[in-house]
Amino acid sequence: EKADEINEARLALWNRYYQNLLPLAESGRLELPVVPEGCVHNAHMFYVKAKDITERTAFIDYLKENGIMSVFHYIPLHTAPAGKRFGRFHGEDRYTTRESERLARLPMYYGLKETQVDDICQVIKRFYA
Repeated sequence: EKADEINEARLALWNRYYQNLLPLAESGRLELPVVPEGCVHNAHMFYVKAKDITERTAFIDYLKENGIMSVFHYIPLHTAPAGKRFGRFHGEDRYTTRESERLARLPMYYGLKETQVDDICQVIKRFYA
């Protein structure tokens, strides 16, 4: 019954993260999500990409020290225990592992307030200052 309301609220928060962090992306400090032209999304998460796994680890630790929970998003299937046991990787892993090691998810949930997004973004800006 509240799906549209929830989706609109998430999209507003997603856009707020994006606008707040855009100067960091424009200066090359981090990367923001890309939504291809002509596509829409449901804003189910917001992530940033750090330079590498070392920076991402320091970033997640810094956020935690400041009371903000951030997690990495995934490990590539070919490196997961079941993937190693049951799967095969074909070709060269030029992107998957490297990109997975850069990605950090920011808080995104029903009830998150715009002021909280602003506060999170301020902490992120301090990390990259």
